[in-house]
Amino acid sequence: MSNSTCNTNDEESDGCRDDSYALVLKMIAIAAILIASFCGVSIPLLGKNRRFLQTDSNLFVIVKAFAAGVILATGFVHILPDATSALTDSCLPSFPWLEFPFSGFIAMVAALATLLADSVGTWYYESKQIENFQPNSFEVESESEEERRLREHSHGHSHGIGSGDEEGGVRHIVVSQVLELGIVSHSVIIGLSLGVSQSPCTIKPLIGALSFHQFFEGFALGGCITQANFTTLKSTIMACFFAITTPVGIAIGIGVSSIYNANSPRALVIEGIFDSISAGILVYMALVDLIAADFLSKRMRCNVRLQVLSYFALFVGAVSMSSLAIWA
Repeated sequence: MSNSTCNTNDEESDGCRDDSYALVLKMIAIAAILIASFCGVSIPLLGKNRRFLQTDSNLFVIVKAFAAGVILATGFVHILPDATSALTDSCLPSFPWLEFPFSGFIAMVAALATLLADSVGTWYYESKQIENFQPNSFEVESESEEERRLREHSHGHSHGIGSGDEEGGVRHIVVSQVLELGIVSHSVIIGLSLGVSQSPCTIKPLIGALSFHQFFEGFALGGCITQANFTTLKSTIMACFFAITTPVGIAIGIGVSSIYNANSPRALVIEGIFDSISAGILVYMALVDLIAADFLSKRMRCNVRLQVLSYFALFVGAVSMSSLAIWA
């Protein structure tokens, strides 16, 4: 690609550039994506008191499997190819970008880093729970021998009953926070890319595709937040932060569209690296914390009907999101 082409946007040379109409479509995109994001993340949060939408209901598990398929396809089919395209663009110098598959390598490192964060986060929250559960040393010393035996006996029983739930709660806390990090990191790039575009031909299909994508990513995130049993304030903050990220990215893109060049080497490298990191995080979260956690559970193994419906929903979600790559 020539230097002159690298210094200008591709849309300037196509026949579909229309700045005023593109701005109208961007406003529609902000509203549509904001509504879809809020609806997706709010359904599990507001529906936790409804029997059919509670996190232990079969319907919730099936819809969550569909959302996991959407997230998996987002990482593999949408984000990782975009990262590869950006980091192998002919506008970049051949060394080092064209000499090594950086997108796959960065995605792998991001997945391994997510595993590390997953483990460290789980250890941290478990340690906090253990510390909070320890009795005061003065109280222990003042107890009679009989009281101590009774306390230890009751503690043993309560720990045996609740330890699984506590461990599951810790995992959900970590999963919800890491999943939000992965979703937010690529949502900013997606919003920025749409915001700087001046081509209605590019923006139109993105509105529907991103609304669909944000709705089911929001549902998966909302389910994880609900299972983590956060306070209402923290749940609301996490939900709102997810919902506004892509619209804010679009707004930033609109603001810098006159000076932003998507084909500049700096923009390509930043976009490629962020997309690679996002792909690694989302693929890890989809496979390990969403799919494996549910599909390898005792509940799933003991319920053949739920297993079949969940697998069907998973494949439909993955295929549906993959098919959107035809248009966006």
